[in-house]
Amino acid sequence: MRTGLTIVPADTVATLLVDATAGERVEEVVLREPIGRGQKVALRAIAAGEPVIKFGFPIGHATRDVAAGEHVHSHNLATALRGAGAYVYRPAPANEISSLAALPGFDGYVRADGRVGTRNEIWILPTVGCVGRTAERIATRAAAMLGNQVDGVHAFNHPHGCSQLGQDLAGTRAILASLACHPNAGGVLLVGLGCEENQLDALMAAIPSWRHPAIRTVTAQASADEVEDGVAKVAELAALATTRRQQVGLDRLVLGVKCGGSDGLSGLTANPLVGRISDAIDAAGGQVILTEIPEMFGAEQLLMDRAADERVFGEVVALVSSFKQYFVDHGEPVSENPSPGNVAGGITTLEEKSLGAVQKGGRAAVTAVLRYGERVAASGLSLLEAPGNDAVSCTALAAAGATAILFTTGRGTPMGFPVPTIKIASNTALAERKPGWIDFDAGQVLDGGFATAEERLLGLVAATASGASTAAERNGEREIAIWKRGVTL
Repeated sequence: MRTGLTIVPADTVATLLVDATAGERVEEVVLREPIGRGQKVALRAIAAGEPVIKFGFPIGHATRDVAAGEHVHSHNLATALRGAGAYVYRPAPANEISSLAALPGFDGYVRADGRVGTRNEIWILPTVGCVGRTAERIATRAAAMLGNQVDGVHAFNHPHGCSQLGQDLAGTRAILASLACHPNAGGVLLVGLGCEENQLDALMAAIPSWRHPAIRTVTAQASADEVEDGVAKVAELAALATTRRQQVGLDRLVLGVKCGGSDGLSGLTANPLVGRISDAIDAAGGQVILTEIPEMFGAEQLLMDRAADERVFGEVVALVSSFKQYFVDHGEPVSENPSPGNVAGGITTLEEKSLGAVQKGGRAAVTAVLRYGERVAASGLSLLEAPGNDAVSCTALAAAGATAILFTTGRGTPMGFPVPTIKIASNTALAERKPGWIDFDAGQVLDGGFATAEERLLGLVAATASGASTAAERNGEREIAIWKRGVTL
C-alpha cells in the first residue's frame, strides 16, 4: 500500500496517507521519526528560509534547516503571507475540461421563473431573533398538519435583525431577502415582531415583486395568536406549492462547494474530486458557486488567472483585497488560519489550506463575482463574498441560489443548512467512523483513482437533487447563520 503522495515532481514535501513509523520509506526517503496520516515529510534537505513546495507552489518557508525524512509542520514551517497583494492580469489559456461521457439528469421542481429546485418546502424566516422560537413553533405545528403535502416545513432561526445599523443591517436584510427567493422554497412565511430594525415592509421591498405571491407575513405584536396565524398562512402557501418533479438536465443545477474541518488529505482527495464535479456541472451549462474568500489567500492569483475577462479579473481583485482589508481593519493578520483542527489534521499554513481549498472550483473560467447576499445569474463558476465559517458561508451559498452543496471534510461535522448538503470525507477512516454524518467517502480515490469516484459522486448528486435525503437532512440538521460585521446597539 502506498504510504505517501506528492502532487507534482517539484514538490519538496509528501503527504502521509497512513500513520508511519521511523525507518519506513516514503517516496524514496526514510522517515527520521513517526509521522501521522495527513502530515508532511521533507523529500530532500530544505534550508532555513527556503520555500516549501506542495501542489507545485510555495506553502510557506522553512524556519530552520530541515533534513530529508523529517516531519514538516508548525515547528519548522511558517506562512509567507503579508497583507495586501499586488496582482497582475495574466489570463491563462482555457483549460481543456474533460467530463463524463453521459451526464445524469435529475428530477427537479421547475418554478414559474424557470429556475429548478431540488426540494419543494415551505421556509419560515424570522425578521429578528426575538421571534425565532415563534417561527420554530409554527414550523413544528404546520409540518404535523401538512404531512407529505410538501417536502418539509423549516424555520431558520437567527439572533439578528435588531440593534443593527447601516451595512450590517443591510447584510442581514439581503441574506433573508435572497433566501426568500430560493427555488427550493415553494412558499415563504416571514415572521416579524413589529418593533425591530429589520421591518417587514423594508424586507418585502428588498424581495423582487415576482416572488411576492409565494410569500405571506405575520407580525407577532399585531396578532392575537401569531402561532395560529402563522400555521394558517403556511397552509395557504402549501396549497399553492403544488409543483411536481420533472426530469431536467444538470445544466439546471446550482451547486455550492464548501470545505470545513479540513485535514492534510482534503486537498489530495475530496477537494479535487469535488472540482471534477464542478467541471462536469460547468460543462453541462450549470452554475457553481465557490466561497470562503479568506481561504483563497495564497492561492488567489490562480483564480484571477482564470477570470473570463479583464472586468471579472478586476472584480476578483477587489473582492480579495477588500476581504484582506477587513482583517487589517480589525487588527488581525491575513494569515490567521488554519484552525486548531486543521493543524491537528496536518495543514500548517494558510497557503497550504488555500491551495487545497480552491480545487473545489475545478478548472473552469471564473465568470462572475457575487457580493454577500447577491444571487447567482451567470452560468459557470462564480466567486461569492463570505468568510470561511461553515454556517455563515453555507447560508450565503444557499442565499446565492445553490440548490445543493458539496461539503468536504477531513474531521467531520454534523451541521446542515437550508439546502441538501452532501458531506464528503477526505479519508476512509472518517467515513467509517461517522456514517451518520458522512454521505460519501473520497478516500476511495487513493485506491481506485478519480474516474470511478467521480462517476459515483455525480450519481449521488443527481439522486440527492431528485429527492434522496442526505445524512444532515435525516438528522434534522437545518440552520442558518448571518455574517455580522457592525456594532450592536
